[in-house]
Amino acid sequence: MSALRRKFGDDYQVVTTSSSGSGLQPQGPGQGPQQQLVPKKKRQRFVDKNGRCNVQHGNLGSETSRYLSDLFTTLVDLKWRWNLFIFILTYTVAWLFMASMWWVIAYSRGDLNKAHVGNYTPCVANVYNFPSAFLFFIETEATIGYGYRYITDKCPEGIILFLFQSILGSIVDAFLIGCMFIKMSQPKKRAETLMFSEHAVISMRDGKLTLMFRVGNLRNSHMVSAQIRCKLLKG
Repeated sequence: MSALRRKFGDDYQVVTTSSSGSGLQPQGPGQGPQQQLVPKKKRQRFVDKNGRCNVQHGNLGSETSRYLSDLFTTLVDLKWRWNLFIFILTYTVAWLFMASMWWVIAYSRGDLNKAHVGNYTPCVANVYNFPSAFLFFIETEATIGYGYRYITDKCPEGIILFLFQSILGSIVDAFLIGCMFIKMSQPKKRAETLMFSEHAVISMRDGKLTLMFRVGNLRNSHMVSAQIRCKLLKG
């Protein structure tokens, strides 16, 4: 039996059966019990080895509003695929919205039709359609500044929109980039390099029965002020 365990590991257990075939049949001469390998039924853990608790609370009521009240922490706790999706979606929507505002100003002033007139001063030079308005926004937001498209002093609404764009861009950058930075700096994967003993033992220590197990660190870097919490379930 020990040889079978070394060969197949602890995921299988040895089960002794009377004989092959269906039903109960009397054993003939020379026919002893047969051994079969049956996969063990894995029990669901209360706490994973990485410290994550598998218990979820339900039917609490108004859960969505509670998550939205702390939106920053909610975004940090989301999975990476949702973080990247929200990151890309937010920037795409903000860019399209601000480019549309510049296009609306050019359309309301008639700059789209008079852009090629020599003596006419538009709100934004060389903006004559939506793609050019979008390129102007990207140049100003990313501080690229090619110099081909620029705001003139004949457009007060453009100056106000430019100030609003700068403030909105700073808020979006601080919120999303800060969220991504905090998520990357979280030491959640640090638990993957911590190993716990497969079995726990109860032994005498200092004259008292004590539950003991071993914890190993695979990395050379030491963990300062580490804390371990254990939960004991009694059936």
